[in-house]
Amino acid sequence: MRHFGHLSPAVRERVFHQEPCEFSAASSARVLAAALGATLYSPATRPKLADDILKQVGRGVVSMVLCLEDSIDDADVPAAEENLVRQFTDLHSRGREVPLLFIRVREPGQIPDLAERLGDSVRMLTGFVLPKFTEERGVPFLEALVAAEAATGQRLFAMPVLESPELLHLETRGQTLSGICHTVEKYRDRVLALRLGVTDFCSAYGLRRSPDMTAYDVQLIAAVIADVVNVLGRADGTGFTVTGPVWEYFRLQERMFKPQLRRSPFMEVRAEELRTNLIEHDLDGLLREIELDRANGLTGKTCIHPSHVLPVHALSVVSHEEFSDAQDILSPGRNGGGVMRSAYTNKMNEVKPHRAWAERTLLRAEVFGVAREEIGFVELLTAGLSGE
Repeated sequence: MRHFGHLSPAVRERVFHQEPCEFSAASSARVLAAALGATLYSPATRPKLADDILKQVGRGVVSMVLCLEDSIDDADVPAAEENLVRQFTDLHSRGREVPLLFIRVREPGQIPDLAERLGDSVRMLTGFVLPKFTEERGVPFLEALVAAEAATGQRLFAMPVLESPELLHLETRGQTLSGICHTVEKYRDRVLALRLGVTDFCSAYGLRRSPDMTAYDVQLIAAVIADVVNVLGRADGTGFTVTGPVWEYFRLQERMFKPQLRRSPFMEVRAEELRTNLIEHDLDGLLREIELDRANGLTGKTCIHPSHVLPVHALSVVSHEEFSDAQDILSPGRNGGGVMRSAYTNKMNEVKPHRAWAERTLLRAEVFGVAREEIGFVELLTAGLSGE
């Protein structure tokens, strides 16, 4: 699979200076963590889940979470587990390409149990999502995952969700973060990414952000995101991929503030209708939050609606300018440092301070591609929506 693989070769050639690479569930953890992109969540109770998964492949989805936790009623868990086994068996029999598939469980015991019940179709599974992760609650989940991996012979990754009140509350945050850090470091080869459960954070204080506001406008949430990245997202080799929070809105809401999308980028490519559609579906707020995610050290995003996937991926494509800067900074012979004017003559590139950024940018370029010099996110959105 590859990002934007649902587009025709001709369209990809038109918009990309460097096309996204191909990858699979067997690729390195480094590539998979960067390639998660917009991870689409779906309740495990959906009766035509296998069809839904294959349909999303055709829309550019490359990672999905099938949820047995908060998205379904407690009483529905046994039936949802049975449904997952049926749907995985169905998918396996079709022999079609599927996204990276993860199951979000409730209890550690579900991991080895489901892995066994899936039988041969466990080969379709990339890993498990571990809810309300702390050191105390996380260790049993990770031990169960290691046991399931040994029993099935299938490489399985974990994606812990950081969403517990202990992490949010100021008086326990430091100790909780330290415990999480110790735990995920011990199981580093199994932990693909850490996911932020911002909805649970908000619930602890009875909060819910409106579609006019991003997670970073809610100061309680912005503070905990900053601390999580500070401890767990460092670029010195000790950090992990931390993914962006969910955007909850996907239909027209009554607006209080002006739209956040500038008109001129859309007018330049005669895409004013696209701008209007994005605003009407509250996706202008999503686009702003995606940009703020990256500025704050987050990669990818949790999504609960298919309409959110393309904006996340379009804004993940590396611009030609970013690519040029990153290549200059990492070019051979510059290990001693120094400073230079960018090829676009609009900024300073300083080799040592910007090296970690450049390395991350080239990894993103590998999995999401590099846009041609004249191509911006509007053109990428338009191409993705056309699907040609």
